[in-house]
Amino acid sequence: MELKQQLKLSQQLIMTPQLQQAIKLLQMSRMELSELVQEELLENPILEEGLESRETSSAGVEEAPAPEVEAHEAKKQEIDWERYLENQSNEAPMPSIRRGPDEEIPGLEATLSTVEDLSEHLEWQLRMGDFVEDERRFAVLVIGNLDENGYLKIEGLAPESIVPRLAAEAGLNAEDAEEVLAMIQQFDPLGVAARSLEECLIIQAKNYGMDELVLRVLSDHLSDLEKRHYSAVAKTCGCSLEDVYDVAQIIAELEPRPARRFQTEEPRYIVPDVYVHKVGDEYYVVANDDGMPKLKISGFYRTAMADNPKAKEYIQDKLRSAQWLIRSIDQRRKTIVKVTECIVEKQHDFFDKGIEHLKPMILRDVAETVGMHESTISRVTSNKYVHTPRGTFELKYFFNSAIRRDHQDDIASESVKQAIKSIIGHEDEKAPLSDQKIVEILGQDDIKIARRTVAKYREMLGILSSSKRKKYF
Repeated sequence: MELKQQLKLSQQLIMTPQLQQAIKLLQMSRMELSELVQEELLENPILEEGLESRETSSAGVEEAPAPEVEAHEAKKQEIDWERYLENQSNEAPMPSIRRGPDEEIPGLEATLSTVEDLSEHLEWQLRMGDFVEDERRFAVLVIGNLDENGYLKIEGLAPESIVPRLAAEAGLNAEDAEEVLAMIQQFDPLGVAARSLEECLIIQAKNYGMDELVLRVLSDHLSDLEKRHYSAVAKTCGCSLEDVYDVAQIIAELEPRPARRFQTEEPRYIVPDVYVHKVGDEYYVVANDDGMPKLKISGFYRTAMADNPKAKEYIQDKLRSAQWLIRSIDQRRKTIVKVTECIVEKQHDFFDKGIEHLKPMILRDVAETVGMHESTISRVTSNKYVHTPRGTFELKYFFNSAIRRDHQDDIASESVKQAIKSIIGHEDEKAPLSDQKIVEILGQDDIKIARRTVAKYREMLGILSSSKRKKYF
């Protein structure tokens, strides 16, 4: 064995930190980009937020000046920090805002930053109740094991095993635990901490003083009621079909999800990244620069510290980082506009005529047109929104698989979904259309799809099956 030295040439693709940053910026949503810019403004002293000026580029980002200091800027102005701080301390305090006699101070509830959730609401009622220590421990365990609908569930445990398990953990007798649970189930919202839908509805029915037939149907025939087997329920209960209809209407007014009103989500605001304006017969794509910080290079550090040898290396590094960020944001903006223009061109019929004319389109179609990779198009269209004369859409909305037609152009899957929604919307509620019948109706328009595809699209639209859509009364 011997050691030898060899020279070998090879090419290797390496992602530089700058390229990684550009890719990261490209796939960010507008809100994420805004947060990143704010962080950079705090961390990089070279960057500062400036107002729009005539030097501002078309991207709404001020072009970075050359790193070299001009000759007329070589003479820097010295800052007298002692005088500055002395003047600041001698200034009169800012006057407080005084309200007029007609202005009312907002109430405490108007200043709350969070909404009370179900657990907090139940714990407040628990504190107001007359419970001893072990009962309180058990009640806290119950509240902590409620699911998003307000039911008492523990994964891996049967409903009948939940109370003994929690009672043993709290050091409470099982029989006493059942009584405490019954008390919790009378809290607001009524029926919370039930272990099943049947138990939840029965609690509400008893509390509202409903008759024996309602309780019997809830106890023994809830599954038949769900399947709309009204005649079977009437035969078993020995009552008329009209009585079963009345019971079904009464039960429908009960709340199957006690925690519903505590599931209010924070509003999600969508700010479009681009606008599509129609002028005459043409569509124009314009980037939305409103609300985005206008970045520029700080003149203070360029003039006040450029001649400091110790600070020069630090300043140059931060300057390069700031310039690259500005260019990356500008490139991101141009890329989004370019891709949107391609989408508008290919989906021109959609903007003119509506959803029925949305064409099939995949990432490759746009990638080949704009000369980019499919992964780049995927990043550009993720979490990016466009405001159009027909509404605000995510850019991904315009990408659809094709449904083939024999004698016409292929149709987009989204258009087929809307066609199914329209067909079901015009059906007879007492005789709803089956999936197979919808297949036949679509076939009349030369749309050939399988019954299982109709069922899949129907479920994606949140539409129930025909047996569950049928109205009996």
